[in-house]
Amino acid sequence: MSNEQNHTEKQIEDNRPDFLKDAVYQGDLYKAPYALSVSSPKIEPVDKRMLKANAHEAMQHQAEQQIQMLKRQAELLIKQAKAIEERLALSHSIYKAEINFEPVINGVYHLYQKKDGNQILSMVAPYEWGKVMPFEMFLNTVRLLPDKTWEILA
Repeated sequence: MSNEQNHTEKQIEDNRPDFLKDAVYQGDLYKAPYALSVSSPKIEPVDKRMLKANAHEAMQHQAEQQIQMLKRQAELLIKQAKAIEERLALSHSIYKAEINFEPVINGVYHLYQKKDGNQILSMVAPYEWGKVMPFEMFLNTVRLLPDKTWEILA
């Protein structure tokens, strides 16, 4: 070994008694677990109960917010599904009705009930018949949507 290596090993070697080795921090000053001088910042012990309580409260709050958001999204999806089901039921009803023309997408039509109970789809609005409407009753004004389902307008 060279003299430089031997000299370096002597500097690194710690000959203090074991009880002193643990008593004095030997690492980098900024990593010290306690204040090393009067001007060092005050180091307070951590209240583990408070730390856990704060973490638990924050966790609970975040989880509740996420659950509420998911519930609102689920309610919206259920509402949208019900609207589609209602539109589908209406569409089945209209396609069972008598239709004497080919409806066009976004066209507005009028659904009536005849005296025999059957339904008929017409291009003529209730106010356009004049004094006497030829059907038993007016049911709905509807529009044909691009997916070939119908929506009620009035």
